[in-house]
Amino acid sequence: MANAETIAIVGAGPVGLITALGLAKSSISVTVLERANSIVPSPRAIVYHWACLEGLNELGLLDDALEAGFSKQDYSYIEFKTGERIDFSLDVLDDRTKFPYNLHLGQDALAEIALKKLETYPNVRIRWGVKVTGIQQDDTGVSIEAEGPDGKLELRAGWLVGADGAGSTVRTQLGLEFEGITWPKRFVAANIHLNFSQYGFARTTFLVDSTYGSIIVKLDRNDLWRVTFSEDLELPEEGIPERLEQFLNVIIPNVKDYKVDAYAPYRMHQRAATKFRVGRVLLAGDAAHATNPCGGLGLVGGLFDVYALYGPLAAVAQGRATDEVLDKYAEDRRRIFTQIVSPAASEIKRVIFDTTDTTQRATDMDNLRKLATDKATLVERLMLTTRMNSASTSSK
Repeated sequence: MANAETIAIVGAGPVGLITALGLAKSSISVTVLERANSIVPSPRAIVYHWACLEGLNELGLLDDALEAGFSKQDYSYIEFKTGERIDFSLDVLDDRTKFPYNLHLGQDALAEIALKKLETYPNVRIRWGVKVTGIQQDDTGVSIEAEGPDGKLELRAGWLVGADGAGSTVRTQLGLEFEGITWPKRFVAANIHLNFSQYGFARTTFLVDSTYGSIIVKLDRNDLWRVTFSEDLELPEEGIPERLEQFLNVIIPNVKDYKVDAYAPYRMHQRAATKFRVGRVLLAGDAAHATNPCGGLGLVGGLFDVYALYGPLAAVAQGRATDEVLDKYAEDRRRIFTQIVSPAASEIKRVIFDTTDTTQRATDMDNLRKLATDKATLVERLMLTTRMNSASTSSK
């Protein structure tokens, strides 16, 4: 059994692995448990807003991430029916931050970079193919029951972090509700080899329409792009390749020169656990909160969880702070998600995908035009992600 001073983390996505890295840098012994046999490559988060890059830099991840992905400042909104295009750039932040750009990189690639860093720490152990089946805790630690490649196993840790996604086993074991809503549509995220730039798309383009609304984002330095659109839940998932082809031929008539690399259908949620801390167990990332991907606020919010958590948790584990700082983490991160992140993501989704009222659409377009014509409005919009940070629980 693991030493009770160990901190266990369930989930080897970016949130779990980067939390492990932050703890490892403080000389904490960390065990990461992941039910999959390797990092999952399914199409998911791809954009990291400028405000979260300082945290990646502090952990020694940003340079490698920029080398594997790329930085980007350009954005466009295009109203599908009229063809009106509204362009704006993050260059308005050039004199406000060392990182006036967003990072584009698949979340699996970010996880791989974090994993490579973790492999240099002797105080970190990653256990693949381990499914957690039970959690019990007392005043001194957490007992974890699991099933691994060699059968049942038991582990003991001083603290446990659940970073195991929206379907979190840890959250379920704690008996916590995942409050909120599930949107009555399906999203489809498809990675496609096609040079969208030659058809006039910016490297992040929001196509605004209640039928053909979509988010089109460049993924790498070559011509791999992500197209995300929504569709009726009643449509059979096996028909997605045909509907994807039809969709592409509407937004780019007669397009032929493309190859679908991968696609993933998924449900969209606006949900938060009723608590982000129960005793010696804490939640982070999608295990704590889930949002629709519009605006790229999901994993970014998870990274801000990481930055707020690993320093205080290390301090508590080493006796340098009382566990009141973990209550502060739990309360602050839940407040930020429910009051800032979730409403913002829901509004972005509405503008891109959901509005059918012509008067409302006209108002939306007027507001979007201000992003291109009014620097103050654009800066205010871009500063949204700074409000997702928890300065009071900084890891510094």
